[in-house]
This record gives sequence, C-alpha cells and structure tokens, in this order.
Amino acid sequence: MSSTITLAPYRGSWSAEDRDANFKSEVACYTTADPLPTLENLSRGTGIPVGALARYILVKWTASGAEALMTMGPIVLAQMQQQVDDAEAVGTDDARLRAYEALRQIVSWLARGV
Repeated sequence: MSSTITLAPYRGSWSAEDRDANFKSEVACYTTADPLPTLENLSRGTGIPVGALARYILVKWTASGAEALMTMGPIVLAQMQQQVDDAEAVGTDDARLRAYEALRQIVSWLARGV
C-alpha cells in the first residue's frame, strides 16, 4: 500500500488556553525547515529509498511517546526540570502556575503515546 503526503509547513494559530499550544508551537517551528535534502543525502549514503527513511522516522517518532514514558529521555526530563528551575528562580505563585501548566502539557503529550 502506497500513500502520498504533502510535507507542508504548519502556520496555524491557537489561543493561550489551547491544551496543545506547546505542541502546535513546536510543529510551527520545526516545519519551517525542509527535511528532504537531509533525507536525500542519507538515502544516497545508505542506499535506502527516501520514502523508506521517511516512514522509519515517522514510525520511530510516533512510538517515542510510549518509549519516553519508560525512559523519560534526557531531553524531556531536561525540559521538565527547566520549567521547575525557572519558576523557582522567579519565586512567585504566577511563575509556579505557568510552570505547572507547561508540565501538565508535557505530561499530557507523553500520555497520548500510551
């Protein structure tokens, strides 16, 4: 079975109350770059077709939510710790509430991988 997808940048908008605001912001940021030159270079170097590489990356990423729950890789853990450290450095209830909201969103994203 063959599928066709369009690799389009995300230019959506969202409210601060959107439970997916952090994720949408990341998607908007990361989709400004074109991944095809990297995939094409990797394909030439390995002999693996670009489509197979893209499929591998997508499957690996979609499985990473469940894997993150088991390992809490250094990136996710560092992001969570930074939220706490920043809030404590400011030392206000408002800063702690913002950190809580950021942590809630990270945990919510991780839970979707289960």
